Amino acid sequence: MRSTAETQAPRLGLGANWRQFVLLVVVNAFVGAMVGIERTVLPLLAKRDFGVASASATLSFLVAFGVVKAATNLAAGHFSDRYGRKPLLVLGWVAALPVAPMIIWAPSWSVVVAANVFLGVNQGLAWSTTVIMKVDLAGPKRRGLALGLNEAAGYGAVAIAAFVTGQLAARYGPRPAPFLLGIVIAVSGLLLSVCFVRETRGHAEEEARRYGNGTIHRRFRATFADTTFRDPSLSSLCQAGLVNNLNDAMVWGLLPLFLAREGLSVGRIGVVTAIYPASWGLAQLVTGAWSDRVGRKPLIVAGLWVQALSIVGFVLAGALTGWVVAALGMALGTALVYPTLIAAISDRAHPSSRASAIGVYRLWRDLGYAVGGLLVGFASDSLGMSSAIVIVGVLTAVSGAVVAGCLREVQPRL
Repeated sequence: MRSTAETQAPRLGLGANWRQFVLLVVVNAFVGAMVGIERTVLPLLAKRDFGVASASATLSFLVAFGVVKAATNLAAGHFSDRYGRKPLLVLGWVAALPVAPMIIWAPSWSVVVAANVFLGVNQGLAWSTTVIMKVDLAGPKRRGLALGLNEAAGYGAVAIAAFVTGQLAARYGPRPAPFLLGIVIAVSGLLLSVCFVRETRGHAEEEARRYGNGTIHRRFRATFADTTFRDPSLSSLCQAGLVNNLNDAMVWGLLPLFLAREGLSVGRIGVVTAIYPASWGLAQLVTGAWSDRVGRKPLIVAGLWVQALSIVGFVLAGALTGWVVAALGMALGTALVYPTLIAAISDRAHPSSRASAIGVYRLWRDLGYAVGGLLVGFASDSLGMSSAIVIVGVLTAVSGAVVAGCLREVQPRL
């Protein structure tokens, strides 16, 4: 006979699963740190070590990263529903192993771009699965809080890594010192995921049984169509996610070049680029849980409009203090938007196909890196850096208006 422990259904909720939840928060911090090692250094490395003068060519690494990460997000959501979450998480960390060594020994900028293909696979698999696993464990009652904690850990680690690598680059040069940290991060994330993380698909199946009127086997094609264009609310969330990451592409790829042109040292550029994800990460500890109380739509719309004002503020500031204020405004706007968008997708999706719906959303959201890299690069080369930044601000304001007009609030299944 099977024991009671073997037949007992998984328990939902943060209290019942806090050990695994905390472990996944730590794992996602390592995922974020993998991106953070590039945030300050890589755009400056293009010009210094490889003589890349064009903004479009410099931002090619973001286009490669965004396309690959977006496609991997889609695959991660679909295959998580079919085969489980943990195998994809482990595979994501395997993909992270060559990233830092390729950048350290890259003989040309094309090798750096290729390294960002591996980084895109790592982020698409590892970040997607940690998001899905936390949603599985939390259940429907504290979904916003769970996602806020997840994103806070990830982007807090982005900030720390961006600051540390900026200081290392200022003291020792862009290579190899900043990227040695990436080797340590990749190995640590892989060991934690293999040895200690447990599968959570059973929690989603239990939620479907308890709250979702059983398991509904929907074709992936139907989930893709609903999330992308059939459901106006879901499509408005997808475009908002795309625009949000378009913004992030501008901060990641163009802002260091803009600040360097304005006369800031590498160390101070690292401070500005670290303030943004650090404040964003901390604020999500509040905004994710806040959306559980007041709803998703008000926070998303307000966040996009705060972002728009702050982006234009980078151009108007003209001094370090003003750029810091603009970075803080960007952080607040992004914190209002980022966990709330995933929570809104999760609210509308059935538990049995929720991972697939999140994967579709994350496909469109992370295509924002590719769209942003192309748009910002061409606009900067054609019109100048300041004009490119203002264009991004205007698009963000329009995105907020689309959400205000199209998103219908829905209560999560309790």
